[in-house]
Amino acid sequence: MNSEPVSTAWGKIQAMTNSLILLLPNLVLALIVFAVFWFAARAFKSLVRRLTRRHRQARNLGLVLGRLSQGVVILVGLFVALSIVIPSFKVGDLVQLLGISGVAFGFAFRDILQNFLAGILILLTEPFQIDDQIVFKSFEGTVEDIQTRATTIRTYDGRRVVIPNAELFTNSVTVNTAWDNRRLQYDVGIGYGDDIDRAKQLIMEAVANLEVVLREPAPDVLVMELAESTVNIRVRWWISPPRRADALDTRDQVLAAIKNKLTANGIDLPFPTQQILFHDQTEETDGNRSRQREGWPAGNKAVPNSRSISGSLRQLVEMRTQRDGNGNG
Repeated sequence: MNSEPVSTAWGKIQAMTNSLILLLPNLVLALIVFAVFWFAARAFKSLVRRLTRRHRQARNLGLVLGRLSQGVVILVGLFVALSIVIPSFKVGDLVQLLGISGVAFGFAFRDILQNFLAGILILLTEPFQIDDQIVFKSFEGTVEDIQTRATTIRTYDGRRVVIPNAELFTNSVTVNTAWDNRRLQYDVGIGYGDDIDRAKQLIMEAVANLEVVLREPAPDVLVMELAESTVNIRVRWWISPPRRADALDTRDQVLAAIKNKLTANGIDLPFPTQQILFHDQTEETDGNRSRQREGWPAGNKAVPNSRSISGSLRQLVEMRTQRDGNGNG
């Protein structure tokens, strides 16, 4: 048996083992150096955020600078660690490698990079901030965190929604807490026989007596629509602060006060009214849509007398009985 291949393989294994043993101290040192840079990056990020936390306008900028500085420090630590493990390694080699594979890298991580850049722009331009209450498509809640990849909101029913930053940056977002004051409105329907001016005066009195409604800007009452069964009057009032809980509490008090005030002074709040026309199916032309109209025949014939439902049903039964009798005969 030829032992030369076995000897060659054993020699290569011994060489690799010796190289690993020689490389082990550098590898351990590289791991220690990278760990130092890792903890230094986290400490630097915390320092930047702590310095900007006191100022609301600079808080989002502190998030951006903290995360960018953390990434830069970790990248420098990676370069230093690679230089220790591989002495022949140069930064220029990595830059050249990244330049060659940049196109493929960009296509592979396009969505991630898009969300990252959108997150940076959101943090810099500040269309909304942490603790703001926003509405995005079918989601509504309080902003918990703005990360470089996604923004998380806590809905009012206790759920967490994670929204990619690219969608937030390219679509419309309603910020309910952008300003100190917020206007609410509701349409109240009164009867056509009621005095509109009197109803408006009573509504203004009911709203003005509530402490939760701001005096400036002042509330107002406007006639908005002559509906089918009501005259719709729109009540508009302002609140502060403009958060969801305050809006619901104020709405509850305002509507209760308006209802009690109007009913106490004899103003009608009518229900929707409908007129129902029962189609008379006992006419000879029933089923002929070219001649049959809504309950009476077309043409110059006189409109038939109105009939009760019971009478129409009785006549229908009699006609069918007579028809069946003629057929049997």
